[in-house]
Amino acid sequence: MVCLCAIGARNIGWFEFLELAAYDYCLRFTTPKTPMPPPIVLINISEDDINKLGRWPVSDANLALLFKKLSSFGPRAMGLDLYRDIPVPPGSSQLVNIFSKSQNIVTVKKIGDDKSSTIKPPYMVKNMDLVGFNDIIVDTGGIVRRGLLFMDDGETSSYSFALQLSLLYLQPDGITPEPGEQNEQHLRLGKTTFVPFESSDGGYVKADARGYQFLLDFKEAKTPFISFSLTEALSDKVPAEAVRDKIVLIGVTAESLKDFFYTPFSRVADSEQKMPGHELHARIASQIIRSAVKGDKPMRYINELKEWSWIVLWGLVGGLLGLWGRSLSRLFLFGLFSLSVLAVTSLVFFKLGWWVPVVPPAAVWLVSGALVAAYNSYHEKIQRDQVMQLFSRHVSPDVANAIWQHKEDFMDGARPRPQKLTATVFFTDIKGFTSVSEKMDPPTLMDWLNEYMEAMAQVVISHGGIINKYIGDAVMAVFGIPVVRTTDAEISTDAVNAVACALSMSERLETLNKDWQARGLATIKMRVGIYTGELVAGSLGSSQRMEYTVIGDTVNIASRLESFDKDSVEIGADGEKSICRILIGEGTAKYVGDRFLMKKVGAVSLKGKDEKITIYMVYGKTV
Repeated sequence: MVCLCAIGARNIGWFEFLELAAYDYCLRFTTPKTPMPPPIVLINISEDDINKLGRWPVSDANLALLFKKLSSFGPRAMGLDLYRDIPVPPGSSQLVNIFSKSQNIVTVKKIGDDKSSTIKPPYMVKNMDLVGFNDIIVDTGGIVRRGLLFMDDGETSSYSFALQLSLLYLQPDGITPEPGEQNEQHLRLGKTTFVPFESSDGGYVKADARGYQFLLDFKEAKTPFISFSLTEALSDKVPAEAVRDKIVLIGVTAESLKDFFYTPFSRVADSEQKMPGHELHARIASQIIRSAVKGDKPMRYINELKEWSWIVLWGLVGGLLGLWGRSLSRLFLFGLFSLSVLAVTSLVFFKLGWWVPVVPPAAVWLVSGALVAAYNSYHEKIQRDQVMQLFSRHVSPDVANAIWQHKEDFMDGARPRPQKLTATVFFTDIKGFTSVSEKMDPPTLMDWLNEYMEAMAQVVISHGGIINKYIGDAVMAVFGIPVVRTTDAEISTDAVNAVACALSMSERLETLNKDWQARGLATIKMRVGIYTGELVAGSLGSSQRMEYTVIGDTVNIASRLESFDKDSVEIGADGEKSICRILIGEGTAKYVGDRFLMKKVGAVSLKGKDEKITIYMVYGKTV
């Protein structure tokens, strides 16, 4: 959906401004400074030149003198980027005479559009084949990125000023306009066929594609042209070698005449970042000549289907980022890497002459990644709530975090995955609870019992156990779930924790009894049964009410150990009677080793079991 929205936004033009800005950045980043300037020389008419001449426009006499001096140096072409539709005496006849004899001076006219007026060709020019239009295409935002080769005013087709100069320069090399190899309607010059720009090529959307346009690469923009001032040219300070076999282009740089344009290299709205009009035409002519001689193709574009595929690819990358980057640090690092790959890839394509979209892919990468990450976070929150609902009230915070960190090991969707594992099951019960409960009224009984359960639960949790359930006055806990123990050392730790928990319960019960006795409440004794062995852990119940529990023979044996010989004497560490009897099976005894003081009771038959089980009574810790 994100990709479809991005493609729709791209076709509407919402990304055009950013895409063109990215194009400008790529031009600035990939354009080197060439060692040799293009074969074009500029004659600049500056503010200082106008002040020295004492007038504007430059008179026809000064222009005639300028062309006479420059022509003597043997340039291939000369261009005058000044409108001259009316004479500027004195010297008009001299200027007419110069143009009647010269066949390598190109002048300008303006075709204009609905926003600007038409300006006729210079009055002194009779050969209209040497007149080119100097209209410039300016994108929204005031940046020039496209050049023109031809335009049609509805009646005649005209050559651009830059193209006219380029053709005069290329003519001695035998390079003339030819039809394209694949399409005869296209212009071919030397080694390059110029494919006309279409309205939605590259990052453009429904751009004005009238005329024969091509993208400007500004590959030599960082290399300045050789230039001289008008005063220097009129004062014979221009060396012949600087002009011979080159294009000489005359134009204005005076700030008062405002013949300036912004290019992709104009990073700020500063006069130093603006390019004079005649220099811009020189850059266009330079690209045309370089393309014809060296085969440098204008920027190419991928077709619409490939563009869509490119956007979808990055949408998928963003989605995978959202799935993979569960933590903020991973999300940031992977995101930074992905955007770097996109930027480098786009620059490489740009360097190879292909304009590949970068903003729509970056947008779908960001949005799809954020949405998938948000969905992932929401889904994980639901899962975490489900897991914590099953465990958080019955385990310590450390165990709860361990459960969440290993959720993939035991969660199957919304339910814990059934697991076969080795764990220690712990049962405890109050001795003679029935007789005790008969002596209390219901509210007092419930408060007294909850006080007991709260105290015992805290002891279990502090020893790393999970309280599986409360059964009347009995408590069932398990040590070793839900994270599977894979080594004997881990299983042994659970068994030791379970037995230590039972001894701590005994100590806690002594404290409770003293408090209850002081308050006039009943005192009690308790029994504990512990057994370590294999069992199955999983969830039981419906989607509305689900309980995580364990089942198997290990559970049954632990329960039978707790209830075995209910009237037997409890033994403490000092050999005296204890308020808590702790019985463990041989499986648990094997894992706890000599860490506790134990007395072997013997091999006994437990209720519901055919085989006898060796049991031990625990009465303290070893010193």
